[in-house]
Amino acid sequence: MKLDPRTASHILQRLGEGGQPPEFGVEHINVGNESYLDVLESEYFERLLDGGASFKLVQGYFGGGKTHFLYCVRDMAWRHGFAVAIVELSPAECPYDDTLKVYSSVARRLAVESKKAGSTPRYGLTDMLRDLVDSEVTDLARELRESGARHPGEEAREKVRRWLRREVGRTPCESVSYRNAVVQFCLAWLDEDFEAEQKLEAWLRGEPIPRGEVREYGVYEQMKRANGFLMLRSLTQMIKGLGFAGTALLFDEVDRNLSVSAKRSQVIGDNLRQVIDLCGRHQLPNTLFMYAVPPEFMRTIVPDYPALYQRLKTPVPLSVRSPQAVLIDLEQLDLSPQELLTCIGEKLVPVFNIARGADLDEDLQSTNAAMLATACVNTQFEVNHRRLFVKTFVDFLQLQAVDGQWEVDLDSAIDLVLQGHDSLTTNTADLEEEFADF
Repeated sequence: MKLDPRTASHILQRLGEGGQPPEFGVEHINVGNESYLDVLESEYFERLLDGGASFKLVQGYFGGGKTHFLYCVRDMAWRHGFAVAIVELSPAECPYDDTLKVYSSVARRLAVESKKAGSTPRYGLTDMLRDLVDSEVTDLARELRESGARHPGEEAREKVRRWLRREVGRTPCESVSYRNAVVQFCLAWLDEDFEAEQKLEAWLRGEPIPRGEVREYGVYEQMKRANGFLMLRSLTQMIKGLGFAGTALLFDEVDRNLSVSAKRSQVIGDNLRQVIDLCGRHQLPNTLFMYAVPPEFMRTIVPDYPALYQRLKTPVPLSVRSPQAVLIDLEQLDLSPQELLTCIGEKLVPVFNIARGADLDEDLQSTNAAMLATACVNTQFEVNHRRLFVKTFVDFLQLQAVDGQWEVDLDSAIDLVLQGHDSLTTNTADLEEEFADF
């Protein structure tokens, strides 16, 4: 895929400001995890997820590429026609032991790939449904117009109305209320019934709304923590019934969530065990459920819950030789740390040139990337050296563009890495202090 200046600038900004992976265009800088992605595509997206479901645990240290990997999986799922939600789990906004908040976060973050090249998708289940209805009407109206229909617009709307009632309305779904809410919301949007649309949108997003406000639309259940997973299952079932290839639910468990109470930890463990069992029983149709955690999760939390431990423990991570394995270990990549950083640097040079309109010598800067990678690996013992490297290298490329290009030696490279480490450590400490009471 050709890299445009807008996407290149986004990549450069994200990497340069804080060493964070870009939300879009991640394929232009991705290296080292291709073997995992190849297995997921050939074994799962092209085969097993056609009617089935799968759970994968992604393991990686802070700054070790978990979020980056989830973006890669999201882009792959989009290419295969899946609706995808990446959800960051946090104690305040989205704790995994509160199933209603988990459902609500998924409903807000769900999206399909944008049809317009270079544009970002519209997030949210309800906007996704609006776009689907509009797309169906537009496509049908074009076909009817080409076949000589007298009123293609009206006929197209009637065909979509019939499809929603007769086909989508008969989708196998555990919650009849959920199915009715989806169908009636689409009909309300189609018929421009603003009041019904707003009420059903609130319900579908998991927002508090009196039960009596939606009862007339056949929605008799109220969303609450007790039925959050039921609603999540129903969402995946309706996504399939609406004609999408499936659903990818990608959860990113941040490190601070490990320090939870024993009771909450028990609930999180039970919820994970339930999801694994649901995938095995195909109650999440055409669904990939991915949960990203630091290694401490498997060492300090999972062993306390034998039922979960038995399901997650595996002698080997996912690979061509063991495609059925649950674990994706991002500490075991295709390249050594130094090779990985060097390759990232080589990919960053053309990104920088496109974003800045520069003309840096790619061979010279590849040599500089290798030198900085060596300095980074040899001076930093933390596992988050990838974040340090990309931030330092982006700053270095800017320096090369402004002051002229030169070949950096090892001593200078070490100095640059140490300066970058001090800057990154200071910024992280400042952010933690700034948001300590947020």
